Amino acid sequence: MLDIQNHLAAAAATRKDSLGCVANRLRKDLELDAGEFIVYRKCTLTDAPSTVATPASGRGFLLGVALDGGHRRQIFNGRHGSLHRFDKDAIYLRDFADDYRAEMQSGFDFMLVELSREFVANASAERGGPAITSFDVKPATRDPILGHLAQVLALTLDARHEASPLFVEQVGLAIGAHLFEHYGHAPSRAGKTTRSLSPQQQARATEMLLASIQTRASIEDIARECQLSRAYFIRAFKAAMHRTPYQWLLERRIERARDLLGGTQRPITDIAVACGFADQSHFTRVFSQMVGAPPATWRRQAAR
Repeated sequence: MLDIQNHLAAAAATRKDSLGCVANRLRKDLELDAGEFIVYRKCTLTDAPSTVATPASGRGFLLGVALDGGHRRQIFNGRHGSLHRFDKDAIYLRDFADDYRAEMQSGFDFMLVELSREFVANASAERGGPAITSFDVKPATRDPILGHLAQVLALTLDARHEASPLFVEQVGLAIGAHLFEHYGHAPSRAGKTTRSLSPQQQARATEMLLASIQTRASIEDIARECQLSRAYFIRAFKAAMHRTPYQWLLERRIERARDLLGGTQRPITDIAVACGFADQSHFTRVFSQMVGAPPATWRRQAAR
């Protein structure tokens, strides 16, 4: 019996997750599935060396962004290994079609974004350029833009229950666009104009955005309804409304909250849920940032 328990304990101590990390060596191990891409946060408990390895598969591509500096890893290509030091905002990108093995010589704290092949194919088609089949990224290349977006995703993962699908989707699209333009040899859209939405498209888009508080409609759903690609829709919406779909919707939710706070006696918890927030704490934080005062304080001031 003791031998079986020891065997199970040893197996658990070496069990690896879908990215090849030993699960019980991670201090943070977070995941958010956004459909065509998956976001991970992997942060080790200690600086102890470890090995990451995954066999070839058809999953797509994995972007890694260092949230802090000092990580070292030796990445192997067959028997040959090359040592890389990752500063803050340093990135790597691996194709799941290839076997991957790396010796981690120190601990790490990474945001990782798994881009499905469907995501890459759809984004390539939306851009109207040639299909992207690979990316040219040297390991440990510093990219402050991806570093900033990774920090945003890290904060989002820390509050997963509050995360807006529209917001996560837009961050994922921004990451994809940056990768294509800078590392996938996709043609840049600089200098190209984007027409605004038609009145009919604008009306339908705003209607669906407001309904998304209950229906959880995605940007892709709304863009399809407007007969536009997802990336083009975001640009056209911003041209028409001077803000992204997520920003526009957040402003409408706060407007609705102010109406309910000033015109009813409903509890703040009920108002938070009615306006699409995860809970009162989430609502209070966002309301305070946008209005300048917490909901309870704003309600008292409005009643004077």
